[in-house]
Amino acid sequence: MRTGVILAGGYSTRFGEADKAFSHIDGTPLIRHVADRLRPVIDTLVINAREDQHERFANVMDGYPLEVTYAIDDVAGGGPVSGMATGLSVVPEGTALAFVVACDMPFVEADLVDALFELAEAEADVGAVVPTSSDGWHQVLHAVYRPAPTIDACRAAIARDERKVLAPLSRLHVRYVDPDELTQYGGERSFENVNTPGELEAAAAALQSTE
Repeated sequence: MRTGVILAGGYSTRFGEADKAFSHIDGTPLIRHVADRLRPVIDTLVINAREDQHERFANVMDGYPLEVTYAIDDVAGGGPVSGMATGLSVVPEGTALAFVVACDMPFVEADLVDALFELAEAEADVGAVVPTSSDGWHQVLHAVYRPAPTIDACRAAIARDERKVLAPLSRLHVRYVDPDELTQYGGERSFENVNTPGELEAAAAALQSTE
């Protein structure tokens, strides 16, 4: 089983007072937009959130055609490593692989996600398949993971007070997908995220122009 895990519990301070997960792209809340783009390549969905977001997310996701599970943070503001551990800890039984993505990536491409799953399925000893963009950044929040070893890696990083998003990778066998390889799957647009209202408007315009 393939599960999608959307991390949405951050406070998005650069976005202003609004919670960007609920900001709209062409009338659709960003969190639902990301979930809709994942739907063709996942079997079930987990949303990692703060307790104060839970009810709003449930309303936004009403009618989503796949099962949705909510992974509520024990402590708000724990950062993405904590969010990954929380989200992966509630994936449904039978989940062999999970795609973890930030809620602010409106260009996430199902074909690329599918390719990452296939690479992980082909290499049973790999704990994560992580694409690397042309700037050298490992796209940890746009990657496929085996839940059990990744939960252990995240918790070990938290225990060491290593909260940087790259910290868990040091304890995983990672299959990196380099920029040249990514061109087979449509390139790097899938990794773009939005941090400000202006960037959200630009993303909405770009998505409309491709429809």
